Amino acid sequence: MSTPTRADWEQRARSLAVEGRAFIDGKYWAAVSGATFDCLSPIDGRLLGKVASCDAADADLAVAVARQTFESGVWSRLAPVKRKAVLIRFAELLEAHREELALLETLDMGKPISDALRIDIPAAARAIRWNGEAIDKIYDEVAATAHDELGLVTREPVGVVAAIVPWNFPLLMACWKLGPALASGNSVILKPSEKSPLTAIRVAALALEAGVPAGVLNVLPGYGHTVGKALALHMDVDCLVFTGSTRTAKQLMVYAGESNMKRVWLEAGGKSPNIVFADAPDLAAAAEAAAGAIAFNQGEVCTAGSRLLVERSIKDEFLPLVLEALKRWKPGHPLDPETNVGALVDSQQLNTVLGYIEAGRAEGARLLTGGKRILEETGGTYVEPTLFDGVGNAMKIAREEIFGPVLSVIAFDTVEEAIRIANDTTYGLAAALWTRDLSKAHRTARALRAGSVWVNQYDGGDMTAPFGGFKQSGNGRDKSLHAFDKYTELKATWIKL
Repeated sequence: MSTPTRADWEQRARSLAVEGRAFIDGKYWAAVSGATFDCLSPIDGRLLGKVASCDAADADLAVAVARQTFESGVWSRLAPVKRKAVLIRFAELLEAHREELALLETLDMGKPISDALRIDIPAAARAIRWNGEAIDKIYDEVAATAHDELGLVTREPVGVVAAIVPWNFPLLMACWKLGPALASGNSVILKPSEKSPLTAIRVAALALEAGVPAGVLNVLPGYGHTVGKALALHMDVDCLVFTGSTRTAKQLMVYAGESNMKRVWLEAGGKSPNIVFADAPDLAAAAEAAAGAIAFNQGEVCTAGSRLLVERSIKDEFLPLVLEALKRWKPGHPLDPETNVGALVDSQQLNTVLGYIEAGRAEGARLLTGGKRILEETGGTYVEPTLFDGVGNAMKIAREEIFGPVLSVIAFDTVEEAIRIANDTTYGLAAALWTRDLSKAHRTARALRAGSVWVNQYDGGDMTAPFGGFKQSGNGRDKSLHAFDKYTELKATWIKL
């Protein structure tokens, strides 16, 4: 079977049917108000379709359906082994529709089709399958008791889960939530970002086809914060999970406190340090990783290695390697399989990124490469991967999450200074370090205040590794068995014999 070319993908895009309605109780519905918003492609600005703009009325309807379905037990009381079988079938359908889903993801969000096809869709299916496989292998506990007592500790599904997911990895982030939430027996209302709602809407029908009962998975697209706020304030939502900005995460915690004290689990922003010590085992490999850590997915990655900390003694040798590596990350048409940098998600994000580049210049950082919008004639939102040297950790480009391909180089002289700079941030999502000294690697990894630390690589781990952050990068963990803690309640049952 031949690999599709750009022309093949463009032909498929022209004939692609785009579904924009909400999905409630196993059916597609227009918003109660009838309102829609335009879904525009960042590739060229063209209209992909009209998407339902749900609001509080739709949230009320979806929550009522989810609650009734949960209480009925049609899914919540189904044997774990049977839920597992359904979720494995769901994963198989995601794989079977991988080209359709990858195309939707690329058209909607602007990422390269090769990344969507090779990374996003397989990883989304893997998240569903892994959690499905795990659910009949998680045991409850029997407490140590006196001979005339029996103490049981059991997990129960939390109930109705509202999941608000971001636009940078639309389907993958959704599946990180859906996998453990559905496997645990909950009913879910998924709220995708208005910037990239299409795959979430599409996979709802695939879940139904796989055997997930109607009403268990509902999808509510919406413009702005209207429907997300309604879900966060809803008195009958038991659990709220979110991936997105720290500012929004904080507001969701307020909404939970103002309503029913629903459980709130948050994966928020990052400003991840990538530390290259003078004794790094392979400077060329470290440079390639540093370039990829900021340019992959257009830098629209919460764990992007946006602060490159380089030991001063090797800086003059190392920076040319990074600049050379960045040359291989070139913005191009996302439907071209050779493209490795696509379009930023929309014009708002483009302007945000360009604004940070101007701020870096204004504060005295030295622009070594990039820094400009390109391919403007296409109507799309493309920006060059950008590298600043001479950055101080107090500068705006080193303090704030940019969510674009802008790399800040910061020099250091000692291990202690590197750790201090790395930890001097409100975030704590991820960090990396490069050294051939095993003791230094362990000591530094322990000292870094981040939820994920990678040694002699960037962005390591798989579904078995928990993912989440320290400090204002959030709470709770996605992936691994620890993710089930977010979607279950622990019950202690003490029996006198």
